[in-house]
Amino acid sequence: MLRCPLALLRSNLALALAAAALALSAPLAASDAMPETQGDAPLPQLGLMGTIPIYWGESGGFAELLAGEAELHWARASLEQGYHLVPLDYLSPEALAEQKFLLLAQPRGLTADENVALDAWVRAGGRLLLFADPLMTGESRFALGDRRRPQDVALLSPILAHWGLELRFDPGQSADWQMRDFAGTPLPARLAGTFGMVGEAQSCTLSAGDLVAQCGLGSGFALIVADAALLDLADPVSESAPALSMLLARAFGDNAGAGGTARAEAVSSENIAENQEYDRNSGTLVNDREGINAPP
Repeated sequence: MLRCPLALLRSNLALALAAAALALSAPLAASDAMPETQGDAPLPQLGLMGTIPIYWGESGGFAELLAGEAELHWARASLEQGYHLVPLDYLSPEALAEQKFLLLAQPRGLTADENVALDAWVRAGGRLLLFADPLMTGESRFALGDRRRPQDVALLSPILAHWGLELRFDPGQSADWQMRDFAGTPLPARLAGTFGMVGEAQSCTLSAGDLVAQCGLGSGFALIVADAALLDLADPVSESAPALSMLLARAFGDNAGAGGTARAEAVSSENIAENQEYDRNSGTLVNDREGINAPP
């Protein structure tokens, strides 16, 4: 029996989409099966999420990815020298389980469940490097409002406030590149934000003119930078790569990514669950005064 043209078109379209999905997932599956090694030891895993296109590059869609025409981000090659990257699209307890390190590069606004999962994961022993930029300055091929464009403004107030931080921005500052000294290394910044301390519990210390917050949270640690200009896709300044290497070492331990013991222990799903904050009377997650469960 002959098939009608419409049915045949739908069938061919479904096959094409399936092939594209398979092609996109194959490199990631292969990398999961055979993780990179550094000497005789496998590289530590690094969870990666954010609107800055570090992993896939700035791509207009499936066609560019399949053709290898997407503009690659310089930071991916730098990160893969020391880490096996694990792209994430949602911060659930299941996705974070067994991860020790996490890099969030100007992430989208997190949901209430993601805020809770991230907070619990850090407190259970996770180590986080977070770039939260109040005004992105990097160029993008995509226009304002395009979902493929990096998030122009950080929307992370609930989780930052929960950790005792407020992200601030001075619109009158110079638009030129500024070099801030942090841990003995120039940290490039452009139209950067600063952090202020809020709330009663002070778990963070501020450095580099309040550009960087270092927060000890439970058994874990978060290094938060109020700017993401060093991760500009196009024409990064020469200090960008050394600064990123320094931040990775600072966030994940002096020996992380170089065969040291600082990378050995992953966070289990049981520890994440134990570190979630519950109301003892209702048995539900706490919606406390700092609003971790509030919409971003």
